[in-house]
Amino acid sequence: MSPTSASDAVKTPPSRRLKEAPRHLPIKWGGDKKRVRLALTGSTTFCPSKFRATRRPGGKISNVIGQRLEVRQGQGLVITPQLQQAIKLLQLSNLELEDFVEAELERNPLLQREEPEGDAPEPVERVEAPADGEMSFGDGVGHEAVSGMDAGSDDVYGDAAPGERTSDRMTDEAQPGLSDWSSAGKGGQMFEGEGERPDAHELTLWEHLQAQASSAGLTPADHGIALTLIDATDEGGYLRGELTEFADRLGVPLARIEAVLSVCHGFEPTGIMARSVPECLKLQLIERNRFDPAMAALLDNLDLLAKRDLAGLRRVCEVDGEDLTDMIAELRALTPRPGAGFGGEPAQTVVPDVHVRPDPAGGWRVELNADTLPRLLVDKRYHGLVQAGARSDTEKTFVADCAAQANWLVKSLDQRAKTILKVSSEIVRQQDAFLAFGVEFLRPLNLKTVADAIGMHESTVSRVTSNKYIATPRGVFELKFFFTAAIQSVDGASTHSAEAVRHKIKSMIDSEGVEGDVLSDDRIVEILKETGIDIARRTVAKYREALRIPSSVERRRMMKTG
Repeated sequence: MSPTSASDAVKTPPSRRLKEAPRHLPIKWGGDKKRVRLALTGSTTFCPSKFRATRRPGGKISNVIGQRLEVRQGQGLVITPQLQQAIKLLQLSNLELEDFVEAELERNPLLQREEPEGDAPEPVERVEAPADGEMSFGDGVGHEAVSGMDAGSDDVYGDAAPGERTSDRMTDEAQPGLSDWSSAGKGGQMFEGEGERPDAHELTLWEHLQAQASSAGLTPADHGIALTLIDATDEGGYLRGELTEFADRLGVPLARIEAVLSVCHGFEPTGIMARSVPECLKLQLIERNRFDPAMAALLDNLDLLAKRDLAGLRRVCEVDGEDLTDMIAELRALTPRPGAGFGGEPAQTVVPDVHVRPDPAGGWRVELNADTLPRLLVDKRYHGLVQAGARSDTEKTFVADCAAQANWLVKSLDQRAKTILKVSSEIVRQQDAFLAFGVEFLRPLNLKTVADAIGMHESTVSRVTSNKYIATPRGVFELKFFFTAAIQSVDGASTHSAEAVRHKIKSMIDSEGVEGDVLSDDRIVEILKETGIDIARRTVAKYREALRIPSSVERRRMMKTG
């Protein structure tokens, strides 16, 4: 340091020296050096090990040890257990709700079922039809939903059309209207009853195979191998898994697994426990004594048969056109899924939660299905007796908790029913044209539109429409079916429902056989644009594949082969 700078440092006041000092100062504390970061705009900073450095006027730094209690105020969303249960009740199906109520009846002694007294009127929403033909609700529509049931939008469904997300628990026979639109534009019949669940036990495929394995004369060890293979057979009758994996797991040679499988191939139905479609058809042809080199070549080239490449099949099978036609006819007489004829898991009949019927005065009547609404009561008389007999604090707490839980459940079930009715009524109001004229008049609809109309959150509407079904004159539908994506029109002034566009595509392709012309995807796009629907070719291809309709090339081959 130069003499001038040294004299300046001596004459500089202490406060100025502190301001010009480095921001990190070494301070001795307990024998260790700790670096303290001084904030130039503040008077206090915090250091490790409950060490605090304070800058006092005059530039002196004092070391202080101590504890400090701070009180901070903030806002946060706390979801109570009861609110979580209320949200869960909204998204339960009627079958799941019945199981939940049964569990609560067993757990809570203060709950009891309400015995029906005659035919009590159920809550009904009426949709009026004014003179101008537009659907509107009366003033008595509003059932206010509990706002606490609204939550965040993390579980709100995306832009995918819910009509494509049909429940896997339903078969095509159990969901009229969801897959068959043959009568959608011509009106439908009113629903009468919901069917009955079969009580008789059907013999399953696995029970049928196990019975045959027991009478096949196998050794105990081979019988165990056979049971292992039977357990690995799927509902279609195919063996799933590699034989080497079974051999390693059971600790037996691969040849022994193959020998037991050969015995199992002789079980009924023929073709059971095959590992592929060609092997399944081969077993059936061997039983009919129709398996020859030409048929073996045909089974090895089923991909050519799927493409209707008859010229290629004649070449690889070395037969003429007449013989090839006979061979294909024999294949069509076989069963590619030999296990499909046996009963599997009992199918659950879809019971709608809401009924929609035409109102004689005009419009539609929206009613809750009374059979799916649990009727619960709180037994206040028994509550009084138990409460009077409670001695210890534990007993009193238990009785109080049971009473609170029972009252909450009864209230939540009532609110759930009102919320379902309110959402369903708004859906009917939005989709009244579909109910009146058919699927071609289905309107684009999303969760936000319904939520804004009834004053709820989108997540609440999503939960209400999950696993809920509505019975209409045109069939039974999942509530999410009515939420479809929008496709822009050519002029941009209106939109079309994606489900309605899919129906138009299916109708055009179904009429190909009558008109004698096969429509390509490009031609379908042109026809739709002529009707005012602006759609891309890839979208048409996606909808066609979703409907399981082959391409125009494959359809043309099918028409040529008859």
